[in-house]
Amino acid sequence: MELPQIFESEYRFCLILWANEPIGSTQLVRLCKEQLGWSKATTYTVIRRLAERGVLKNENAVVTSLVSKDQAQTAEIDRMVMNTFEGSIPAFLAAFTRSRQLTEEEIAEIRQLIDG
Repeated sequence: MELPQIFESEYRFCLILWANEPIGSTQLVRLCKEQLGWSKATTYTVIRRLAERGVLKNENAVVTSLVSKDQAQTAEIDRMVMNTFEGSIPAFLAAFTRSRQLTEEEIAEIRQLIDG
């Protein structure tokens, strides 16, 4: 099952949700106003849209995620690799390392991930 796409502004909202869930919708509205500058209407619109797409649920004015942060990040990377690098992990890594020098620790972590 492919996870629904979470767009950039929705992702910033989800970061607040993941850090505070389960959370009452009134408190979530307050946090979104403080951290994102959103109005109450904007926050409730995003809650409704993400609920319709299966990213979160809003039951009895309590909002909880149905998609974890790790799942959302993995799905976004998968989409980017497929769309930008034709599904090639080596091409993705080559582009990434051309623009950023990896530390020895990062290289060791990547080797460990590859070796399993």
